[in-house]
Amino acid sequence: MHSFSDRVSERLRKNVERQRSLERPIEAFSRVLWPYPESKLIFYVSILAVLDYVSTFIALELSGNSQISEIGLLAKWALQTGGFPKLLLVDAVSICTLIFLAIGARSLYTKLGFNGFGRAAFVLLLIPYFVVIWAVVVNNVLLTFI
Repeated sequence: MHSFSDRVSERLRKNVERQRSLERPIEAFSRVLWPYPESKLIFYVSILAVLDYVSTFIALELSGNSQISEIGLLAKWALQTGGFPKLLLVDAVSICTLIFLAIGARSLYTKLGFNGFGRAAFVLLLIPYFVVIWAVVVNNVLLTFI
C-alpha cells in the first residue's frame, strides 16, 4: 500500500506532465498574438501610454470641444482631484504596475520551468492594454480634430 506522500508525489508528477503537454500550444498562441520579442511589447505599451496622456491633454485642454471628457474612473478621479499632474502620476503608476506584473508572472513561470506559460502570461497581461490604449489614442486624436 502506498503512503500518502507517495500518492501526492505521483499526482504532482502527473499534473506536471499534463501541464508540459499544454505548454507548447499555449506558447504558440502567444506568438500568434505577439510574434516579436517581449521587450518590444514593453516599449510599445510605454509609448502608447505617453501618447494616451498627451492625446488626452490635447483633447481636453486644447481642442475647444466641451463635449469631451475622461471616461476612465481612475483617470477621471485624478483629473478632478489634481489635474493633469496627478493624471500623469496615476498613469505612470498604473502602467508600471501592469508591466511589473507581466514581468513577475513571466519570471515566476520561468523559475518553475514553464517558459512557454511565462511568455503567454506576459503577452496576455499586456496585449489587452495595448489594444485598448491604441483605440483610446486614435479616439482622442479623432475627437480633437473632427
